[in-house]
Amino acid sequence: MITRSITSRTALALSLGGILILSACASGAADDTATATATPSIEPSAAASAIDIPDAWSGVIDATAIPLGDDRTSTSPAVDYLYSCKTDFSGRGPVNGGPWIDYDAGTWDATTKDTVEGAVSWPQAYYEEQVGHDTRTILTANVPTEQMTGTFPIADTDPAKEFDRNPNEIDEKLVELTLSVAPTVAAEPSCVAMGAVGVLKNGVYLYNAVDASGGDAVAHETQDLCDGHPDGGDYYHYHGVPSCLLNAAPETGSTLVGYALDGFGIYIERDSNGNLPANADLDECHGRTSTVLFDGVEQEMYHYSATIEFPFTVGCYVGDPAPVPSHEH
Repeated sequence: MITRSITSRTALALSLGGILILSACASGAADDTATATATPSIEPSAAASAIDIPDAWSGVIDATAIPLGDDRTSTSPAVDYLYSCKTDFSGRGPVNGGPWIDYDAGTWDATTKDTVEGAVSWPQAYYEEQVGHDTRTILTANVPTEQMTGTFPIADTDPAKEFDRNPNEIDEKLVELTLSVAPTVAAEPSCVAMGAVGVLKNGVYLYNAVDASGGDAVAHETQDLCDGHPDGGDYYHYHGVPSCLLNAAPETGSTLVGYALDGFGIYIERDSNGNLPANADLDECHGRTSTVLFDGVEQEMYHYSATIEFPFTVGCYVGDPAPVPSHEH
């Protein structure tokens, strides 16, 4: 096992009330009445609730034949699609399509997909929420608090390099996001930009569902043991709720695992059979309105729901997203 520690920038972040802000991030710390809650882990059972989940979702997605999300960006909200602000995809994705992708059938097999080697831990990672009257300020170093990462850049000896030459490193970042603590649904949904669409409660950015070429990032890009990897700015990130968090969640019920940039929660929701919803169970933005546990209160509200099917988490924003740097890769 390799262990990485966070540099003195982390100590600075923890000691300063204002916290360093990434370029173009939303500013404004919580006021003096705010409470700060350090969250070293995301113990799922602490946030689990079996409220308002159907006994069985409408269908079960076969992990060996997940529908491929290529060519599924749109210019308006639509189920099965990512409502993308970017319409011209001129970047390059991975160099070779892996054998886990069946292009003829339009599916991919998550159980046989190559994984980047390595098990790197980040013992000084942190995740903190400061909740004020109307804002939730999230502070993180953008490395996982408990889960491990793979070794990046991908080594020449790693078999995964045949399919993805990711040359980037994982670098701890001083991230501050200021979100609404009481998000509201906007008059119309809005599109999703490239890069971050939210943050998970293990401290890691959640990106949208596509790679630089506009393809299905989860299917094509070779990721590590927790389904993450770094981009060209050395930001570690996921493109969906990763398998390590899905596997850690309770077998049934609803578990808050993060927040979208519009402030609404991102949940793992399992029915009585332990299955996640299919896209058909969710709306055009990949969410639904039901009773969930949010900030310790059971309340009926909109939320995004994780699936193993493209676009995985946020298909479009139902609320007004907070600004963050665009991390394209």
